[in-house]
Amino acid sequence: MTDKSALKVAVIGAGIFGVSTAVHLARLGAETTIVTDGRIANGASSRSLAWLNSARKRSAAYHKLRVQGLERYRAFAAKHDCGAWLRLDGGLTWDADDAANQIKEIFRHEQSIGYETRLLAPGEIAAVAPGVDASAVSPQGAIFNASEGWVDLPSLIGLLLGEFRERGGRILTDAGSADVTLTNGRVSGVKTTSGQVIEADAVVVATGPAVPGMAAKVGRRIGDGTTRALLVFSKPIAHPLRAVLNTPRVAIRPTPSGAFALDSAWSEEEVIVRNDGTYEAKPSTVAGLLDEASKVLEGNPTLALESHHIGPKPIPADGEPVIGQLTGIPGYHVVFSHSGATLGLIAGELLAGEIVSGTPSRLLELFRPSRFD
Repeated sequence: MTDKSALKVAVIGAGIFGVSTAVHLARLGAETTIVTDGRIANGASSRSLAWLNSARKRSAAYHKLRVQGLERYRAFAAKHDCGAWLRLDGGLTWDADDAANQIKEIFRHEQSIGYETRLLAPGEIAAVAPGVDASAVSPQGAIFNASEGWVDLPSLIGLLLGEFRERGGRILTDAGSADVTLTNGRVSGVKTTSGQVIEADAVVVATGPAVPGMAAKVGRRIGDGTTRALLVFSKPIAHPLRAVLNTPRVAIRPTPSGAFALDSAWSEEEVIVRNDGTYEAKPSTVAGLLDEASKVLEGNPTLALESHHIGPKPIPADGEPVIGQLTGIPGYHVVFSHSGATLGLIAGELLAGEIVSGTPSRLLELFRPSRFD
């Protein structure tokens, strides 16, 4: 579709991917409706550590896309008053002191691809990234990536939705689950379990971990590696940490309120999935995560629990994003990725541009759903 005045698009999902795509569609003149089964940002966006980065190793194409994502955040921060909830104060990471430690190898790799990186001895960290207990850092040192940062996704989504409404966008919340409707093999709209029908020339499915299942309904496979997420928030404390920390036992980022958001691989593995599909975090797991965070923070402060969020973590089977039109179904677009925060702005921009112009983005060429056909 190239007639922007006539283009109607429905976006299923109101997390960062759905809202970003919707606001970019509205900017391009498309008549856009967001449909969500509950409240805004009630899914994976509420459980994301939201570390903005392209650290360590990944494919060249994925690294390039993530770097573009970081650039979009820098441009966004220059235009908006978002200093409390979007920070680019760097990221600090170190590995355990064992044979698997890859810090020096990763440092050389990041240097070779032009990613801004520094290798710091434990005693050098305080001058660059204050707020870290240097005794917790392995003797191999830590990598500091100055271009990285974090975002509070609900705050970003709220700001984007304000612009979306100003541009005439429509939002249907608490609509129940939604299905894409097809007519003569192409998209014709969306129908919700609450009985609402939205006619559309194109649909974007941005439902996080539900994307593969929705694609399967129309006979298309998207490789699914979805696992469990547990994000713990401490109560606010006065502390100098500003960078994001990615350590062997815990990842930490500041929050707008002065609290810390925490996650880790081991704590996610301890999340219980009940027979009815709901999730449970054991009190010992949550307490353990708070304790691990205290160990790496300067002064080893006692951290108290404020809240925690649990549920599925969307991850494609091969770890790389899935963005674009399903093979052979005109108008049916999906966006499915683990790196929702880092790619949030760039993925929405590129996908919206494809839908309105009909011209595929070269940046998304290797991330099409067709690779799973």
